[in-house]
Amino acid sequence: MSYDVGAVRAQFPALRSGTAHFDGPGGTQTPASVIAAIGEAMSRPLSIRGGALPGEVNAEEIVLGFRQAMADLLGADPDGVVFGRSATQLTYDFSRTLAGSWNPGDEVVVSRLDHDANIRPWVRAAERAGAVVRWADFDPATGELSPEAVGAQITERTRLVAVTGASNLIGTRPDIPAIAGLVHRAGALLYVDGVHLTAHRTVDVERLGADFFVCSPYKFFGPHHGVLAARPELLDTLRPDKPVPSTDAVPERFELGTLPYESMAGTRAAVDFLASLGADVGAGVGRRERLRSAYAAIGAHETALRMSIEKAVRELDGVTVHSRAVDRTPTLLLTFEGRDPADAYRTLARSGVHAPAGSFYALEASRHLGLGDSGGLRVGLCAYNDTDDVERLLTGLSDFLR
Repeated sequence: MSYDVGAVRAQFPALRSGTAHFDGPGGTQTPASVIAAIGEAMSRPLSIRGGALPGEVNAEEIVLGFRQAMADLLGADPDGVVFGRSATQLTYDFSRTLAGSWNPGDEVVVSRLDHDANIRPWVRAAERAGAVVRWADFDPATGELSPEAVGAQITERTRLVAVTGASNLIGTRPDIPAIAGLVHRAGALLYVDGVHLTAHRTVDVERLGADFFVCSPYKFFGPHHGVLAARPELLDTLRPDKPVPSTDAVPERFELGTLPYESMAGTRAAVDFLASLGADVGAGVGRRERLRSAYAAIGAHETALRMSIEKAVRELDGVTVHSRAVDRTPTLLLTFEGRDPADAYRTLARSGVHAPAGSFYALEASRHLGLGDSGGLRVGLCAYNDTDDVERLLTGLSDFLR
């Protein structure tokens, strides 16, 4: 069964505006089924979770359904799925909690490829604990962050390594299982920022070797919040700050206050929407397998569009493509000789094409590429982009360069 992008696009009300969206790495548009799930959750009785009254039962079902959906998406244990306001908030929370066991002279490794939300929390936590921060550099010529580059920074004093599953700026996908092997041989923990990765590839946190894995449903058609997945037994060793009367059960001990049930219902619907995009894998097949099929179909579609853009851009004078890693997401960072990427963004916007310019919080990566704090024009593909979008983008770039 071929991938029917027209049928996919028909499920996104926002696409009726006519904008060609290449801003997926910053957040995707929302399908009708997710919008409906949010509305349905808020139209039914809701209250604090319980098992007696309808509002209690509805709340309990939403929370458990959310945890199972995210577990299916990430290959995780539902009892290790933590809800958060954002991936950034979760990382700051966990950095403070984990740093409580660090001592002066302990070491933390971060990478220059990462979004600042997976750098600054660890840098600040290390400063407070008196720990040393060590930096793993990627190769700016290839965009690659090798396991060897990370491993060179790991010592017997390393307590944690933080690294991205995929760069939100240039799309590079480091070899996380190989990095995990180095981290664990040193007796350290691995914290993976999977925000950009989860939108484009099947995730299996156990196969990756991630001790902690964070992602954001709004990058894959869901509501705006964050999710962390970890082994329940690891979470049980951590003692975050929390009110005394609140539960100490895992994962609830990390979720402060009453949960936003409507967002959790929307996220479950987003996972189900993703699972519906694959080939017909037969009756009785579970959501995890349907998700594998869907990611394969989405990946083939996105890769074909990315390759067509890359081929056309190579024929344009004065354009540099900084996304060069062998294994990468459908995300391209472009700069223009003697021209400001922000001007390209504004030119495209006038023709209804949304490809933003900037460093997108990947400040260290942008500087390491020699682009300073300005970055470049980011072209990010996702499941609902089509060939018409690509043609409009390329026409707009040609007009800008003329």
